[in-house]
Amino acid sequence: MVEYYMDIRWVHIAAVIASGSLFFLRGLLLMGGFRIARAAPVRFLSYAIDTVLLTAALMLMTIVRQYPFVHHWLTAKVLLLVIYIVLGILAFRSRGRRRFLLWIAALAVFLFIISVARTHHPLGAFLWL
Repeated sequence: MVEYYMDIRWVHIAAVIASGSLFFLRGLLLMGGFRIARAAPVRFLSYAIDTVLLTAALMLMTIVRQYPFVHHWLTAKVLLLVIYIVLGILAFRSRGRRRFLLWIAALAVFLFIISVARTHHPLGAFLWL
């Protein structure tokens, strides 16, 4: 499976970009009052992308033999992912200013997850402060 590492990595990166972009777009649509953001096909697309993302992540974890709760940067990513999911759910169920603030917070956590992945360090972007 090691020979597929780069291919799986690119699938993972593409899924991260697709997942984050769809979350961003759905948030904009919700704030604009567009009902399509809650439509079943859009939700199912989100589920499909996130399934690909998680599958690729598990495959990469297995290939490189780095695991959450063993390697600190992966532990940080998993915990941040839970926070991102909770913030996203709360944002999509809220209204008005609260929705906007939760959506922005979720996007900030999403970007921080990316910084942790890029640096392989739990502090991510804060590593350089």
